[in-house]
Amino acid sequence: MMHIFLAENRAELERRCRDKVAKRPLRFPTEMQLREGIPIFLGQLIRTLKAEEAGQMAQSLAISGPADGNAQATSELADSATTHGGQLLALGYSVSQVVHDYGDLCQAVSDLAVELGEEFAVEEFRTLNRCLDNGIAEAVSEFTQRRDVLIANEQALALSERIGYLAHELRNHLGTAGLAVAALKQGGMGVAGATGAVLDRSLVGLRTLIDGSLATVRVEAGLTLQRSVFFLNNFIDELRYSANLEADLIRCTLIVEEVDPLLQLHADQHLLLSAVGKLLQNAFKFGAPNGTVVVRAFGKGERIRIEVEDNGAGLTPEAADDLFLPFTQGGANKTGPGSGLSIARRSVEANGGSLSVESVLGHGCVFIIDLPRYAAAASNAAI
Repeated sequence: MMHIFLAENRAELERRCRDKVAKRPLRFPTEMQLREGIPIFLGQLIRTLKAEEAGQMAQSLAISGPADGNAQATSELADSATTHGGQLLALGYSVSQVVHDYGDLCQAVSDLAVELGEEFAVEEFRTLNRCLDNGIAEAVSEFTQRRDVLIANEQALALSERIGYLAHELRNHLGTAGLAVAALKQGGMGVAGATGAVLDRSLVGLRTLIDGSLATVRVEAGLTLQRSVFFLNNFIDELRYSANLEADLIRCTLIVEEVDPLLQLHADQHLLLSAVGKLLQNAFKFGAPNGTVVVRAFGKGERIRIEVEDNGAGLTPEAADDLFLPFTQGGANKTGPGSGLSIARRSVEANGGSLSVESVLGHGCVFIIDLPRYAAAASNAAI
C-alpha cells in the first residue's frame, strides 16, 4: 500500500526533498518553509490514500479536493498549498520554483520506490497525481494572484511618485514665474534684467517638464507614431533656439555644428525633439560648470547620427551601462525622477533608431542617436 510506504519512509522522503531544495540555485528555504511546505502535503497525501482504501471518498475529497480543478472546492490541501505559494512569493521565488517544490516529492517517491522494489496500484498513482495537481494549482494560483497585486501596487506607487514630482515641479516653476511677472509689473523693470532671467528659467523648466511628460505618456501608452518627412537641419535649428535659452541661463556655451541641408528623416518629430532635448538637458545638468556642449548631426552611409557631447566628469563603464535604466541617475545632481534617459531611448527606438553613450571618466560624455536615413530619391523612384 502506498500510504504505508509513505508513512514508513516519511523522514527519508522529507530529507530527499530538502536536499533537492538545497541544491537548487537561489533557493534558501526558511525553517518554516521546510516544516510547513512538503511535510504537510505529505501528511495530507497519506491520509487521503488511507481514506480511499477504507472507501471514505467524502473524507478523501475533504482532505485533498476533487480532480476536476473546481475553483469553488475547498480542502485542507488547498489551504496549505495556498499558504505555501504565498510564502514562496514573500521569499522572492519564481513560479517555476513553486512547481518544482511539489515535483521534488513525486521524484523522491518514485526514486525510493524503485530502490526498495515497491510497486503500487494504478489507483494509488492516480491519487498521488491528483494531490500533486491540486497542490501545484493552488500554490501557483495564490503565488500569481499575490504577485499581480504586488506588481499593481508597485506600479501605482511609481505612478503616484511621478505625478507627485511633476505636480511639485510645475507648481514651483509656475510660482516662480508668477513672482517674476509681479515684480516686473510693480517695478517697471525690463525683461532683459535679472528678474527677466528668472522668468525665462521658469518658462524653460515648464516647457521641459511638459515635453518630457508628453513623450512619456506617448511611449508608455504605445500610441501610434505621427511620422513625417523633415529636413535634419530644420530639426536641429528648432532645437538650437530653445537650447540656447537654457544654455544662456546656466552660462554654458552651446555649439551647434552646421548640418548638411539635404539630409532628411522620416520619423515622429515630436518624440525625437523630446529625446534630443532630454540629452541636451542632461548635458547642461551634468556637464562642467560654465562648460561647453556640442551638438552635431551628420549622415553616415544609410544612417544619420545626432550627437550631444559635454565636457563634464564622464562616467565609469558600469555607470554608463546602467544609465538608461528607469529611475537611474548617474551624476552628483540627483534632482528629477531619473527616468528621462530611459524614455529618450524608447522614443528613439520607436522610430527605428538606437541611443547609446560613449564616455571616458574625466572627459565627458557623447550621447549618440543613430537613425535610418530617409532616401528621397529612392522613395520617388518607388512611386
